[in-house]
Order: sequence, then structure tokens, then C-alpha cells
Amino acid sequence: MNNEENKQKEEKKEKVKFSLAIQGPTYQSLINRTLGDENRVRRFVSSITSAVSTNNELQECDAGTILSSALLGESLNLSPSPQLGQYYLVPFNSKEKGKVANFILGYKGYIQLAIRSGYYKKLNVKEVKKGELISYNPFTEEILLNPIINEEERETAETIGYYAMFEYENGFQKKIYWTKEKMLDYANKYSPAFNKKGYQALIEGKVKKEDMWKYSSFWYKSFDDMAKKTMLRQLISKWGIMSIEMQQAYEKDNQTIFEDGTSNFLTSNEKEKEIIEAEKIKEVVVEPTKVNINEI
Repeated sequence: MNNEENKQKEEKKEKVKFSLAIQGPTYQSLINRTLGDENRVRRFVSSITSAVSTNNELQECDAGTILSSALLGESLNLSPSPQLGQYYLVPFNSKEKGKVANFILGYKGYIQLAIRSGYYKKLNVKEVKKGELISYNPFTEEILLNPIINEEERETAETIGYYAMFEYENGFQKKIYWTKEKMLDYANKYSPAFNKKGYQALIEGKVKKEDMWKYSSFWYKSFDDMAKKTMLRQLISKWGIMSIEMQQAYEKDNQTIFEDGTSNFLTSNEKEKEIIEAEKIKEVVVEPTKVNINEI
């Protein structure tokens, strides 16, 4: 048997690793203890197995990190479905632990958690397209826009920036606007997996097919979605009210979660760790008395 056949055989073994592990007594006991309800357990196992089966790289990750991240998502009542974009299980190659799964909260997950908290009357995040921005005053936070009404036209138009806002029930508002250039610089500085020049080459179609594996980061694959998530993180963590659920999701975001409940950043060097730590704002807003609202 040659090396290629050995490799394929090993890959096949790895692909069934999670589906076998999640049916084992250890993981079944953990799932049952955590979730309790039989119907919820059945639904969880089905949804996470389905999510993993569609991602070849994820199938190669340590099963414990997949399950632990998925249980966190389940505890937050978020779906692992990539189509819904609430949270993602992202494969990561760690020098210390091998291939593991990272918990990545999507921007739609932030929106779900914020709406559920009952604090926000309005919450929105949107790409700003070329020709839509009239003016933005960063001091008064006044923004004037001329939206493109035609959805198809807007979808294909060039993105020039990102806008996010919230409003509480008592009328307090906060708005922020970033240019796309500022977002590119932010991603280039804080994401070890992203390179601004590489992104430009990818957009221009200058990346060779054999080098595409280097561009697997969500910043490359879904830049606008990652940008919208960043806008919500900046907006809510600095000025918004964070529920207990949102604080938990915020603190675990971009981390590898292990079976014993611990979590950390698994990076290839200490500099990368410092960069990621710097991006996470340690200060959170103390949760006030909950405001019940009838409709968001």
C-alpha cells in the first residue's frame, strides 16, 4: 500500500471519529447530564452530527472539542447550522493539541442573544454600499444615507463601509460607522489568519488554485459577515447592555473549549495570543433590572 492509500485510509478513519464518539457511553452520558430532556438530546445529536458531516476538516478535529463547543451553543439556544450563521465550529491546527474545533459566534448569534435579552428596542447592522453614504458625523453620530432600493442592484454593489446601531426602550441610542478600509486594517491587525494584501489578491483572482487552502479563514470567505460581527462586538461590548448569556458567548468566542469545561486560545505563538487577547474587551456592562418588551 503506497503513501497516498495510507493517507486516504487514515482520513476515512478520522471522518467517522466524531459520529462514533458521540454515540459512545462517555459522550452520551455527558449530553444527557447537560441537556436532560430526551427530545432535546435527540434533536441536539441529530443537528450537530449533521453540521459536522458537511465539513471534512471538522470531521478530523478532536471529538471532545466539537462536542464541548456544540454544548455551549446549545446552552445558548443557538443553532450549529451553517445556513443560519448563529455560531460556527471552525477547525484549527494547534501545535499543542493537534486539530481542534473553535467556537466562533456569528453576527446573527449576537443579534439573537441581544433580542432575547429584552433590553433592545432596535438593533441593526448593515453593509453600506457605494453611492449610499451622504455624510457621517462621528461626534454627533448623525448619518445620512441614500439607500439603494433595488435588492439585486444593492447585492452586487461595492461595499464601502459598515453601520451598526441600537436603541433601548428608554430612547438611548448608539450608532457607529466604519469604512471598509478601517475594517480591513482591523482584520489585518487582529486576525492571525488574515492578510490584507492576500485578501486583495483573492478578490482580484490572483491566488493560485493550489494556494487556496491558505484562505480558509472566515475573514476571507465571508468578510462582510465577519465585519458585521465586529461592528456588533464593538457596539455592544463598549456601550450596550450584556445579558449573562451574551457575556458567556462573548468570553468564549474564538476559543477552543475542552471536555472539562476549560477554554483557551490555541495559537502557534505567543504574539498571536497577545493579538487575540487585545481584541477581546475585558470590561463588560453590569446587567441592570431586566426590561420586558412586547416586540422588537
